[in-house]
Amino acid sequence: MHLPDTRPQSHTPSSRLKPNARHSLLAGVAALILPVFVQAAAAEPLLTVSHEKAFGPYPPEVYETYKTRLEAYKRGPAEGTVRGGLRAYDVLEPVPGAVDPRPLPTRPAAESAISIQAIEAAREYTEAMNSSALMIWHRGAVVEESYFGDVRRDAPIVSRSLAKPITAVAIGRAIVEGHIESLDQPVADFITEWQDSDKAAILVRHLLDMRSGLLPQGFSDDPLNIFTLTYLHPHHEDFLVHHYPLTHEPGTRYEYSNATSELVAVLIERATGQRYHDWVSAEVLAPIGAPGGSVWINRPGGVAHAGCCILLPAEVWLRLGVLLFQDGVWEGRRLLEPGYVEAMRTPTAANPHAGMGVFVAGPYVEWRGSFHPDIEKSRAWHSEPYLAADTFLFDGYGNQVVYVIPSYELVILRSGGSPPKQPQWDNVYLPNTIMRGIDKDERPPAQPR
Repeated sequence: MHLPDTRPQSHTPSSRLKPNARHSLLAGVAALILPVFVQAAAAEPLLTVSHEKAFGPYPPEVYETYKTRLEAYKRGPAEGTVRGGLRAYDVLEPVPGAVDPRPLPTRPAAESAISIQAIEAAREYTEAMNSSALMIWHRGAVVEESYFGDVRRDAPIVSRSLAKPITAVAIGRAIVEGHIESLDQPVADFITEWQDSDKAAILVRHLLDMRSGLLPQGFSDDPLNIFTLTYLHPHHEDFLVHHYPLTHEPGTRYEYSNATSELVAVLIERATGQRYHDWVSAEVLAPIGAPGGSVWINRPGGVAHAGCCILLPAEVWLRLGVLLFQDGVWEGRRLLEPGYVEAMRTPTAANPHAGMGVFVAGPYVEWRGSFHPDIEKSRAWHSEPYLAADTFLFDGYGNQVVYVIPSYELVILRSGGSPPKQPQWDNVYLPNTIMRGIDKDERPPAQPR
């Protein structure tokens, strides 16, 4: 397969395009990335790079690896894989966990403060929704742990965007250890290529709350498209740093983007001097007693994909939820600064439902998703408000969810494949069912309508 450079090498102002060509170009870009802010004059250069820039600086084997990945990517949807995702990752490196991981405390469901009927209803719902695991932690112990089909307890989850909360915890650990000053430190202090550019205004927090100002998420199988290159290229970090375009002033607009999260790996590596997954292993997994797994690396010895693609057992995600419930403290050791978790779960004016690496209850909206609130794609149904206004959650592709509900001392995990289209997945069913099954003298405030 040949990847020809069919794009113009220099910028051609849209005003010089013939009317029909200009209309087609803009329509294609609008259909791909949806936001209206992409100007006609910038649309084509924003989305593609030349063949020479994509492959010229690299050894021939880089080109061959990219071709193989692109072919697998194109086959994916026909084989039932989601748009924008690979079925399998071709370079995995281990992410060790604790040397001697201790199991989380357990309590029989019959002895928990949650009614058996509520737990059974949650289990039945989860199993019917093409799930691999359900875990419920309440008041210091796991009271429900079920696996479905042929899934075993130690089976790694293909996390997709469940990986994004790890980026926030990884940065929080780097702040505690003194490698990063604060959430308000410019990323350009580490990615120095951005100094003296518009990207110099991107702060560390903007990589976590999706206000970087970088081009929002999109998908393409064009081999020279920036989305494809930053996902499949064996040197994807080069395209993130040097070629991924800025479309808004940093800090002014929420736009969901895998690239924004992927840049956390570059930031951590430059700030700490350690590879991203080594940092996650030593500073995130080991301190919470979690088992390890593996992560997709762009090339042998290269850079991990931070925004997706880490494979860890379900228990790890539950432990991360418990860590945040405990305000960043694990077995008496403070892993995150006081107030850091509160900062994670505090939304911005740009999106009342998104914090840093997590989503929050915010005001009730029946249909909402990870993209900009004005974008209707990939929204999940919320049949009613969350019964606790302080609910926040990890939410990865396929409705892989970890709900953290401080007022109920509750953490719930559901992992697995995408639920069936009918009945419709309800993003509030599991937490509300369990909360209704807990006797409380006084109910905390519910999510406001």
